[in-house]
Amino acid sequence: MFKIVCVTDRKSCREDFFARLDNIVAAKPDRIILREKELTETDYAAFAERSINICREYDIPCSIHTYPDIAEKLNAGDIHLPITVLRSFSDNITDRFRTVGVSVHSAEEAAEAENLGANYVTAGHIFETGCKKGLPPRGLNFLENVCKNVDIPVYAIGGINPENVSHIRNTGTAGACIMNGFMTCNDPVQFIRSLRESL
Repeated sequence: MFKIVCVTDRKSCREDFFARLDNIVAAKPDRIILREKELTETDYAAFAERSINICREYDIPCSIHTYPDIAEKLNAGDIHLPITVLRSFSDNITDRFRTVGVSVHSAEEAAEAENLGANYVTAGHIFETGCKKGLPPRGLNFLENVCKNVDIPVYAIGGINPENVSHIRNTGTAGACIMNGFMTCNDPVQFIRSLRESL
């Protein structure tokens, strides 16, 4: 089953973030990844605690981004790491978490993440996106190459919307990670419906 994942970005949210998150998880995405790079670790911990409690109310998996210690303190079970952070662990991080996701930007990084114990990778950016202004997208051939290079699920990220989501499905991806669409759409329920109807 092709999965739809919401990646958070408080800065682009046009309403109270936690109200928006409640509406998103009520729409039943397959996962939330709490990616908030501008927050300090202390601020992220408070943000994550409130967010993960909202996700638990709807039984939606929630991945803590970057900070394994925060994830363990909150009993999150799921972590999402940049490949550079995954490399820094001398211990086997998969012993500490139920699900380990990793952000990668090449087929080689995807294979490395798999060898280091990742359960899935996110690969991008695939299409042009305001989050990566001035950087050319890596495109569908890149995505297909990543998918062929690993045996774990690959999730596409970057500029994905109902108009282009069907293109990424044909590359062998397990799903799509979407940030801006979830943060700015008028109705998360309709947004997810439009994505799934477009597949």
